[in-house]
Formats: sequence, structure tokens, C-alpha cells
Amino acid sequence: MAHSHSHHDHRHFHGDKKGKRLFITIFLNILITIAQVVGGIISGSLSLISDALHNFSDVLSLLVSYIANLLSKKKASPGKTFGYKRAEILAAFINSASLMIISLVLIKEAIERFIHPAEVAADLVIWLSLLGIVFNGGSVLLIKRDASANMNMKSAYLHLITDMLASVAVLVGGLLMKWYQLYWVDPLLTLIIALYLIYMGYNLLKSSTKVLMLFTPDTVQVKDIVERLNQIQGVRNVHHLHIWQLNEDEIHLEAHVDFRKDIRLSEFDEVLKRIKEVSEKEFGITNVNIQPEYDTCDDKSLIVEH
Repeated sequence: MAHSHSHHDHRHFHGDKKGKRLFITIFLNILITIAQVVGGIISGSLSLISDALHNFSDVLSLLVSYIANLLSKKKASPGKTFGYKRAEILAAFINSASLMIISLVLIKEAIERFIHPAEVAADLVIWLSLLGIVFNGGSVLLIKRDASANMNMKSAYLHLITDMLASVAVLVGGLLMKWYQLYWVDPLLTLIIALYLIYMGYNLLKSSTKVLMLFTPDTVQVKDIVERLNQIQGVRNVHHLHIWQLNEDEIHLEAHVDFRKDIRLSEFDEVLKRIKEVSEKEFGITNVNIQPEYDTCDDKSLIVEH
């Protein structure tokens, strides 16, 4: 089976910087978690402890992202022919799934607080929520650039944004508790944040699941690429087609190509070169794997389940 591929390493040069930024955000979130746990216990604030647990879950998710970022740089080997290229996608799946779980826990806590509002030491809540806003805001700015082009970093970015929003909610709740004793505002804001978490987490969970399940990327229309490849001179039919996304950078195409004539290997190489050019330039496919055929009796269906 012939094979042709190209690699896009446009993010490699700042990969180390991405790892350093992740490490800093992990450290900042550990500080926030410790401060809010201690402050929550002293002040008797359930919202602070809840926010601390939210931050702690993000420490875990950021650690997963950091480890995945390191693993994705490991080279392939005979036992791991793709290396760890899917590590970041797996991390995005884990992080987005945890977002969904955290949101359900927050909804449960919000309902309980509506029923049983608790009086707390508002001053400590206000200062520690401000600390959370500053640290989480700094973390968001640190990894914002990487989040736009990387599913794993986007999941970590979403965690940090929701942390910052949660801290804002705790701050507003603290101010209203201090000035007006409106204890119901805190669970209301918690409920809003939790629903936002579900909305954002679901989209990321869906996109990472599609990659892990080897679904055809949304950016590629199978019918269009087959029609285009069939127009290449010498090609009679394209069948047994598989298109999948390995990670953020690589989309693979595998297919059987039935030729009109019994061509020589050197002629096939020229057609393969043309198939690769069309696939990459017109459809963004980075890796092409073609099995040439002539006058075979196999199933010519476009999609064949093996």
C-alpha cells in the first residue's frame, strides 16, 4: 500500500512555552485552592469551599493537560507507531467530561443553598474571591493564545474562565451578603455558571469524542473529495474510503483507487502525487494512504465496513 504524507509543525517552535505557561497556571491554581479552603473553613462559607473544590478540579485537569502536552512530543516507536499524538485529544475529552460533572454538582449545591441559606463572614469571602479573580484572570491570559488552536488547551482555558466567573459570583455574593444579607444571590449565580459550564463542556466533549471515534472531520465532505479524485486522469473509481482526524494537526485519508489501465509503478507515483496535492490543498488532508487496483473483483462501494 503506497503512502504519502506531510506534517505541519507550525506550533512546535512554541511548544515549550506552552508547557511553561501551563505549569505556571497549575501553580497559581494550587495557591488559590489552598487559600480558599482555609478561608472557607475560617469564614464558614460553603461557597468559598465550593469554589476551592472547583479550583482543585481544575488543578487536576491542568495536570492532565500538562502531561498530555509532554506526551504529545514523544517520538513514535515500533510499539507505538503513532507515538502519543492523541494524548491531547484524550485530555480534552477527560477535561470536558469533568466540566459536565462539576456543573451537575454545582447545580445540586445551588439548590441546597436556596433551601438552606447560610450566614457567613462576608469580608473574608470578598478578599479571597478577589484573589481568585486576579490569579485566574492571569492564568486565562497566559494560555489564551494556545486555546484558539488546540483542543486540549481550549479545555484548560474553559476551566480557568469558569473558575474566574465562579470567583466573580462569589465576590458579588459576598458583597450582597455584607451589605444587604441577600444570601439567595450566591446560589443563583452558581446555578447560572453551572448551566454555562454544561453548554461549553458539551460542545468540547462532542468534538473530542468525534476525533476519538475516528469520525470524518466536519471540515471534509466525503462526496466532494471523491468526486474530485475521480476527475484525476487515469482514475476510474475511489472506494473503501476512510477519513479520520488523528489529532489537531493531522487528517488522514485511506482509500482503494481503481485505475483505468494496468499502469507501471512510476506512473502510479505520478498519480499518487496528484492525489496528495488535491487532498492537501483543496481539502486540508495531511496524510494520504492509497491502495492501487486494476480490474479487481472486490466490492466497489464507497464505504465498506471491515
